[in-house]
Amino acid sequence: MIEFIYPAGWVGDQTLLYRAAGKLERSLDPALPNNNVASNRRRDVNEPVVAFGPPGSSGELNVSVIVSPVPLDFSIEAFGGAKEVGETVIRAITGSGRQSDVKGTLVQSSLREDSMHNVKYYELEYIVESPSFRRHNMAVCCALGGRLFTLNAQAPESAWPKVKSDFYRIADSFKLAS
Repeated sequence: MIEFIYPAGWVGDQTLLYRAAGKLERSLDPALPNNNVASNRRRDVNEPVVAFGPPGSSGELNVSVIVSPVPLDFSIEAFGGAKEVGETVIRAITGSGRQSDVKGTLVQSSLREDSMHNVKYYELEYIVESPSFRRHNMAVCCALGGRLFTLNAQAPESAWPKVKSDFYRIADSFKLAS
């Protein structure tokens, strides 16, 4: 289970709620021999398990968590320290140069350890920009039990000064709960 705080006025992403309800309904139906190929493809995409943002917003200002399966022996530490992990994330976001119009800049990175649960949290602040947008992000990554947990809070760069302290609180509060 994951825990984190978010601004009191923010609401859950309705699209995710409708998808979760649809999955629950489908799970109650008997299995069909020729399942829809499109729905099978959708399972390959790592979508957020939860997302929150201001009501009525465009979605550019939000916080979400993605949980991805990884090998049981997966270790974020294999990428190096916090700075190296941050640089790896930036390369993944920008497509390792395949998308020449998308640029990423690591602003800062740090490591927070929970020795009681043996979990290392990599906290990353970075900027992603292209000709059509400029976003400021706070991310926290950790791995446990064959799952990679990634919290990402993003805001248009123009909104960053207003939400910066909230985003730091969100990142600092993110943890795996037993």
